[in-house]
Order: sequence, then C-alpha cells, then structure tokens
Amino acid sequence: MSDMACGIAVMAKASRSGRTKTRLVPPLSFEEAACLNTVFLKDAFANIAAAAREAPIRAFVAYGPVGEEAFFDGLAEQRLGLIAAGFPDFGDCLCAGIAGMFEAGCGSACVLNSDTPDLPTEYLLRCARELDGGRDCLVIGPADDGGYYLLGVSRPHRRLFEDIDWSTPLVFDQTLARAAELGLEVVTLPVWGDIDDAGSLQRFALSLDAAKAHRDGRPFAAPHSSAHLRRSLRETDLGRRLALSANRQVDAA
Repeated sequence: MSDMACGIAVMAKASRSGRTKTRLVPPLSFEEAACLNTVFLKDAFANIAAAAREAPIRAFVAYGPVGEEAFFDGLAEQRLGLIAAGFPDFGDCLCAGIAGMFEAGCGSACVLNSDTPDLPTEYLLRCARELDGGRDCLVIGPADDGGYYLLGVSRPHRRLFEDIDWSTPLVFDQTLARAAELGLEVVTLPVWGDIDDAGSLQRFALSLDAAKAHRDGRPFAAPHSSAHLRRSLRETDLGRRLALSANRQVDAA
C-alpha cells in the first residue's frame, strides 16, 4: 500500500579502501578517500532527515556491492530502506533505485548522489513537493560538470536512463532529451557542485569557516564532513596536498 511519501535514495558504495572516491586519489590516500565517502554519506542521510521533518519523505540507500548491507547500519538517524543496485551500468543502478522505492510503496522517487554533502535541504523539499501533484514529471538538479546531482520522478521511466554517456558533460542534456521523448514536464533545480576532484574538495575545505550564502538556498551544514575535514587539515598535510593537486588541475586545463 502506498504511503504517498517521496522516497529519496542515495546512490552509494560501501566505504572500502581502493573502491570508493578513487578520483580523489591522489591527493588523498585510498584510506582517506574511503573515510571521506563515509562522512559524505552520513551528511546525505542527515540532509534527508532534515527534509523529512518538513515533508513526507522516506530515506533509502541504493547500494553496491551486494553483501555490504551491514556497512550502512548506523550511518543514518532514520531507518534506511535498502535497495541492491550494484550493476556494471550506472543507468541500471539508477533504474533499480527508482524501481525499489516504488516497490516499497512510495508515491514518488528521487535518486541523489553522494558527492554533494552541502546540498541545500530546500532542494530536496522542492523536489518532493513538485512530485506530489500527481503530474507525470521529472525533477532534475544539474551539477556544474554537466551531470546531475538529483533526479526525481512521479512515475518510473526506464528510458530516462538509456543511451546516456555516463560520467561525461553530456549527461544532463541527454537526460533532458529523453524526457522530451517521453513528453514529461521538467522542473529544473538550481545548479550545484559535485565534490569529486582535488579542486572541488579544496574549495569545500576552504569554505568551512566562511559565512555561506547562496541566492537559491542556504547550503546544508554538512556536520560530519566539516568536522572530518577540519580535523584532517589540522592534524595532517592535507591542505598542502590539496593545493598542489588543484594547481596541477589548473595547469592541465
């Protein structure tokens, strides 16, 4: 039976050295990257919990690989629905996450990345509210690298995840083309940045003690990620390593 809540599933991998956030190695070590994955996930679930205090929202994790279910125990303050989504093709992972939430009785479904720990809670609320009107629509949050950080639907549409060049700057535009094929109404949220390379991680670290403001929403405080990075910057040479890697990225651009 449907409770008409909006399901939000974080697309996640269990934190294992050498298997998560590897695009951040270097400047991070494999173990540091795995630890960062954990705190990012904790903040994603904390953000969903904050949204759920203001709207009917249920939290899920669409995870891989199968067999790592125990890793997600205790990462969230709320009970998480578990959806196995460890497929070679990322489109199949997203499709499984969406299908799993509808099968669990949700009235709408949203998949969320694990690279935006400071995403404004208001964006999650806007997604849930837009999907609550009974319209066959797509809510999408574009990332600044050409992908998207969030995708929500009021009905499942596998076509949204077909013929997409994943991990390229084409993802957002190709997804809009699929939505147009399906005749879906599209609601576009503000652009937000992924934290998936040295430059973006350095910018996030440098912003920790700044007074944050954004014209379209106040960033989530990301308490777990913020505390972890402050400690790493204080106790290790992480700041120096981030700066060197970020400068190399600029030189290579």
